[in-house]
Amino acid sequence: MPRKARTKSNSGIYHIMMRGINRQIIFEDEEDYSKFIHTLKRYKEQCGYEIYAYCLMSNHIHLLIKAEKEPLEQVMRRLCGSYVYWYNQKYQRIGNLFQDRFKSEVVDEEGYFLTVLRYIHQNPLKAVLVKEIEEYKWSSYIEYIGAVNLINMEFTLNLFNIDREKALINFIKFNKEGNNNVCLDIDEKRKFSDEQAKELIKNVCRVNCPLELQKIDKKIRDIYLKKLKENNLSIRQIERLTGINRGIIANA
Repeated sequence: MPRKARTKSNSGIYHIMMRGINRQIIFEDEEDYSKFIHTLKRYKEQCGYEIYAYCLMSNHIHLLIKAEKEPLEQVMRRLCGSYVYWYNQKYQRIGNLFQDRFKSEVVDEEGYFLTVLRYIHQNPLKAVLVKEIEEYKWSSYIEYIGAVNLINMEFTLNLFNIDREKALINFIKFNKEGNNNVCLDIDEKRKFSDEQAKELIKNVCRVNCPLELQKIDKKIRDIYLKKLKENNLSIRQIERLTGINRGIIANA
């Protein structure tokens, strides 16, 4: 069956979400997060896009982006291809890192632009990774309230007020407001946070990184997988964090 054609945005603005293949981790350490942000910055001038918001979570990414010079699909191929090549070299792996093609939704209205912006910035808060959104290092919120590195801040703040000081006050208030907005995202519930699960895997399996479990002798690996399940890690979460096939985990 042919893929459904991607809906085109009249404004050129999209909310993008992409996640790791089998829901596995795509950012293992701070160097990985920094590398992806550097990749976004590197291709910004070449591809001619604008970034209004981003949030890098351990196994998925949110972007609020405007494609101008190059089509969105080409932009995402460049970004993903560059990062995956670097990541595979670093972790001595081969194959895809991101699952399927990226997901997108059109952002053509000012009101929805602001809804998506806040939704992206509140991702770490709703995942209970931080108590305040400014505590999370890998989202664009800290650029809005600090030093700009990547984002187009002028466009966003002008939607709040033409006066910069008043705009920033309104921006902060808006981003911290409680809400029940639902935007494009992954639908997933788990007992352990990914950070808790990663630490559990490291301790139980005696590895420095969950991905190392792929390289362990099969018999020992299966013993460890069984122990992880006995410690109430879900098959889906083990699969996502270690990159090991779900069938292998289920049979261990």
